[in-house]
Amino acid sequence: MTQTLDRPAPREGPEPDGAEEVPVDDAVIGRAFRRSLGVLLVLGSAAGAAALWLGPTDAPPPQPAPTIAAPSVQPDAEAAPDLPFTEVTRAAGIDFVHRNGARGGKYLPETMGSGCAFFDHDGDGAPDLLLVDGAPWPWDRTPGAPPEGGTALYVNDGSGRFTRSEQPAFDPWHFGMGAAIADADADGDPDVLVTGVGGNRFYRNDEGRYVDATDASGLRGPEGAWTTSAGFADLDGDGDLDLVVCAYVRWSKSLDEDQNYTLKGVGRAYGPPTSFEGVQCFVYRNDGGLRFTDVSAECGIEVRNPATGVPVGKALGLCFLDPDEDGDLDIFIANDTVRNFLFRNDGRGRFEEVGEAAGIAYDSRGASTGAMGADVGDPRNDGGLAIAVGNFASEMSSLYWAARGTPRFTDVAIAEGIGAPSRKALSFGVLFFDADLDGRLDLFQTNGHLEQEIHRVQPSQSYEQESQLFWNQGPRARQAYALVPAPRVKDLARPVVGRAAAPADVDGDGDLDLVITQSGRAPLLLRNDQALGHHWLRVRLVGAGANRDAIGARIELVAGGEAQRRMVMPTRSYLAQVPLAVTFGLGRHPAVDRLEVTWPDGQVTVVEGAAPDREIKVRHPDAR
Repeated sequence: MTQTLDRPAPREGPEPDGAEEVPVDDAVIGRAFRRSLGVLLVLGSAAGAAALWLGPTDAPPPQPAPTIAAPSVQPDAEAAPDLPFTEVTRAAGIDFVHRNGARGGKYLPETMGSGCAFFDHDGDGAPDLLLVDGAPWPWDRTPGAPPEGGTALYVNDGSGRFTRSEQPAFDPWHFGMGAAIADADADGDPDVLVTGVGGNRFYRNDEGRYVDATDASGLRGPEGAWTTSAGFADLDGDGDLDLVVCAYVRWSKSLDEDQNYTLKGVGRAYGPPTSFEGVQCFVYRNDGGLRFTDVSAECGIEVRNPATGVPVGKALGLCFLDPDEDGDLDIFIANDTVRNFLFRNDGRGRFEEVGEAAGIAYDSRGASTGAMGADVGDPRNDGGLAIAVGNFASEMSSLYWAARGTPRFTDVAIAEGIGAPSRKALSFGVLFFDADLDGRLDLFQTNGHLEQEIHRVQPSQSYEQESQLFWNQGPRARQAYALVPAPRVKDLARPVVGRAAAPADVDGDGDLDLVITQSGRAPLLLRNDQALGHHWLRVRLVGAGANRDAIGARIELVAGGEAQRRMVMPTRSYLAQVPLAVTFGLGRHPAVDRLEVTWPDGQVTVVEGAAPDREIKVRHPDAR
């Protein structure tokens, strides 16, 4: 049975000065939400933080962060609204099923994938979907048998209907993990990097067809590498897009089998990352012409244990951010069972690891966590930064917060309301996005365990777990976030073996839908069916020079006297990429007061009079 996704006519209105309108439909209807846009309550203190953007400390063990007391309950704090999501995967034409290679051998990579990416593959303005696939292990393949499955591209017709595209360039035997998308050669179309076990694969977009350019580009990586999250960004300030690639652990079949990890009453089980050595992440400098050079060693991205010389990192999550507001992009890396990293950029693409001094290396108890995915946002709409990290079961998710321009973070997960509800879950993909278009960033995380039989040894755990949506309550509530009860989010709370997650407006109605990938199973495409009547504005930037997509640009939107700030940054969540166009919820505000774009080169464009409920395109002053 085919489900029809209606696409209403676009709202009419004048084109704002300094921007051109992109046709996007208006279906944000229904009752009005009873509160206007709010700013999150500032909790805790960042006293003394200005002096703490320092280099890493060596000897002393980490000290627990101070306890942050939550303010008193406000009597008029609002309850979470209904935010229903409807699962439409098959109805939308997506028939993908992930292959994780599991045949009983219990090899660690089988538990970790897989990734996804929303991006505009064909330039028609609609978000298309890339789903990264694993593969059978070489020792399990039938000689001469043709490959089945493989990383898949689904093309969106603009109404939320997808058709699988035949892309023979995508290597069907590559055990893929994550994806990174960018117009790396500035020719007007997006190129695709797929990470995985055995290194990376890079595909050049040749007018809608993908050509394997892995070896020509220099992006394959070392033989035997297990790469995970990745992202393109201009790290050295030369205008083109460099690449950061995370790597997890030193892994091979024999190393895995040597662990002989078992669960009582179950037999062989997946070994923990603590049983494997860490590895270094990679930085590739863009030399032009789709040629990259590995500059990891000289740029300062490598971190070793000073006592053993062994690499420290076990990287899964990757974010780009600028907590010191110096105009260049720093790097946050979420590491599994070892401390997280924050690499401060000197503006020329050289880095210093300052995670401990910045307060993001450990959780509120001073311990390393089983960190998976990560995202960065400004949930308080005050210019500060929050870093959300999904952690292992029995570890609450982390929520590190820093005041604006003060790169010293404090884990406020408990005070902000996500600590206790997230403790039981094993979380992978995490996202800040405005689910109800009220102008405040909500927080989503998708969950799922590694072991199918975990309930036999830990009755409180399950293989499939509910995803969680934390609604941003605004400034009048005791805690910033409230977990939306499962009945109010409908299919979003369906138990899954969740891994990657990414938002996009797939049906053109203004609000953001979600895709969740699963290990060894079909993904879930979840249509956002909220009907709160809130306005919105989507902003698509056209950059100049080699960074045509303006990755790293900052956008500030003011509506009703309140400001929201976003960065154009597709690298988010876990093994995932999101669309380049930035969606702002406006709540009940019927107009945008001001829109200001700070381009990566420092130039500023101001747009006045942007009408809501549409997508606009803003061009760099020097854009062709």
